[in-house]
Parts: sequence; C-alpha cells; structure tokens
Amino acid sequence: MKIKVLDSGFASTIQDLGRPGYYHLGIPIGGAMDRYSMRVGNMLVGNDESAAVVETVFTGPVLEFTQNSVVAVTGGELPPKLDGRVMPTWTSFEVREGQILSFDYLEHGARSYIAIHGGFSTPVSLGSRSTYAIGALGGINGRGLKEGDLLPVGSGERLAKVGKTISVSMRRIPKTPVEIRVLPGLYLHRITKDSAEEFFSSPWRVAPEADRMGYRFQGGNPLSFIERKPPFGAGSDPSNITDACYPYGSIQVPGGTEPIVLHRDAVSGGGYFMLGTVISADMDLIGQLQPHAETNFVKTDMEGALFARKSRSRMLNMVREYLN
Repeated sequence: MKIKVLDSGFASTIQDLGRPGYYHLGIPIGGAMDRYSMRVGNMLVGNDESAAVVETVFTGPVLEFTQNSVVAVTGGELPPKLDGRVMPTWTSFEVREGQILSFDYLEHGARSYIAIHGGFSTPVSLGSRSTYAIGALGGINGRGLKEGDLLPVGSGERLAKVGKTISVSMRRIPKTPVEIRVLPGLYLHRITKDSAEEFFSSPWRVAPEADRMGYRFQGGNPLSFIERKPPFGAGSDPSNITDACYPYGSIQVPGGTEPIVLHRDAVSGGGYFMLGTVISADMDLIGQLQPHAETNFVKTDMEGALFARKSRSRMLNMVREYLN
C-alpha cells in the first residue's frame, strides 16, 4: 500500500522514536518531538509504539489513500477531515480506498501525529526512519514530505480497532502558562545566586525561533555572571565555555540573554554556557508550544524528575491497558 501526498503542508516529516546510540558522533537522537502523542497514536491503530508516523507542524498534509486502512491523529488539536467531513482526534477511524485525508485549522498545540495501521515503511537509516534533514537521514530521501510523494505503508501485525478514543484527561494538553521543570546544574555556578533565582521567577515566552533543533525563549532579564579569568579557548564573553557536550534538553544561554532549550535535532556539543536541563517528562510539552506561548521554568531535583518520569510511564500504561 502507498499513500499519495497531494499537499505536504508545512514541515511534515516521517518520525519514529529516533536513532539513539550515535550522539557521540554528532548525530542527534531525533524522532518525534512529542513522543507521548506519537506512541498513543500508534497504539490506537494497532501498531507497535515505535512505528513511523507523519509529524505535522501547524498545518496538515493532504493524503490520498489507495486502499482501506485505519488512521488516528494525536498531539496538537488539528481536526482531520475525510472527504471534507471532520473526524475526531485521538480516535481511530477507518479510511476507504480513494478517500482524501485533509485537515482543518489548528486549534491548539503545535505538532500533530498521523498514525496509520502498519506504520510508514520508508527506508531505515542508522536504525530509524526518522527524518533528520540536516544530515539527510531517514524520511523521504533524507527530507520532509513534498507533493507527489508516495508513502509506503507496512502490512501491520495486529488487528486495528476502529472507534477507540483517548479521553481528554489522558491527552497531556499544555496549560497556560505552561510549566517546564528544570534540573539546575551543569554550569549554573557561572551566574550569581540572585540571577539564578530571577531566571526561575521570571515569566518567559516562546520566541519565533522554535524548531526541531531548539526553542528560544524571551522575556527575562539578562543573566549576571560571576567574574572569572576566561579559560583557554572560551573567549571573552562570560557566557562562553570551553567546548563541552550538550545533554538533550539542556538550556544554553548565548550572551546570557535568551535561553534555548535544545530539542530532538540539536547539535551534541559547543561552547555555550548551560544553566540546567529540562526533565525528560516535560520535553514533549515543549514540542507543543507555539511562538509567544507563556512559559515558566520551575526548579526541581532528581527525586522530582524521576517521579515525573514514573508518572508519565504510568499514564502510558493506562493507555496500553485501556486499548488492549
């Protein structure tokens, strides 16, 4: 089975859970920006949770089906339309041969996930089908979708159930303002205590520069750095450090002014100061933020980060039990 792309939408790409194991070589893990939504979409259509889906940004593609299938759309509220008829999100529904899947206007969130029974069976690159356009890996010849593409679909090993839906309480919709929990550390000692406290107490908003590499934030005051003798190779700017590794989710602050949360396609190292790391349980939320979204960074500790990760795992288990 193949699905024809009549219109690619804006920045639609094939994504799965990414390609771990190559970060030390400068190749990011990649994969879906909102892994929870991707996993749930796959479960709704009877796929393995790691199956490849289409990730959309703000708008959706227009797809023509060449045979019957089952589809679910999760993540940001982007209502799917089947031959013009609006279908529910976070719900599995049947698509007949020859029907056209399109999308209405985005109501909230930023990224949506189109899961189809059998998953998209595009070529595997370094263990993943995820599109990493900068490195020309995965996806369709290392790029996103474009008009005229034919997307191959797998056969599917499990029976897809039509009409299954996920309640609003289990959709993890970001609140306003969204709270992003941060584990302080890394190079936090480079700024004053008062400056660190002000960072966490200040309101922030997402800047227009927000993509798969990272999300920039604006609104707070510039950081105050502790005086130092610049180490060899760091340069004179107090926000610079000698080149070091960037953990996934780390918050770098070039020039001490606008923090950037590094996301799925971020580089693996560089010379910018990092004041902490967003906990893994909240990285999905960042992927759903639109430009200008109000955001608060909230301090947590390792115990809180581990508790949040367990809570997210419990929610996934609840979805698994419900759909099985």
